[in-house]
Amino acid sequence: MGGSVFKACDEDNKGYLSREDFKVAIVMLFGYKPSKIEADAMMSSVNPNTSGVSLEGFLNAVKRKKEAQLYRNEIRHIFTAFDVHYRGFLTLEDFKRAFSRVAPKLPARTVLEVFREADQDSDGHVSFRDFEYAMNYGQAK
Repeated sequence: MGGSVFKACDEDNKGYLSREDFKVAIVMLFGYKPSKIEADAMMSSVNPNTSGVSLEGFLNAVKRKKEAQLYRNEIRHIFTAFDVHYRGFLTLEDFKRAFSRVAPKLPARTVLEVFREADQDSDGHVSFRDFEYAMNYGQAK
């Protein structure tokens, strides 16, 4: 996946994608146009010293992006599964249940700390964005 898109976007058969080629390729694969910042970040993560992205670099970037998307969808599923009342937020109880499923070895005290950190306005509710942050935090530990 991505190889044919690379070829299609490398119009002059340069063997690499320019920034514009790269943006078009992302549109073709992911259905949206990346911001300048995202394009820069993806391009420099591939090869900071060139003005273009090789096929190998492009495929690596696409793979990482796909994994990140899958992970985000997974987090969305977990959030939805534990938002049993469809309120669009999780209470501490929902949050504890979610974490016991995802990270059963995490001590209750840590889960509480993560909840407090995720509940940035301290209203006892964690939104999807806050939950996503907490899950990424939990994975990093």
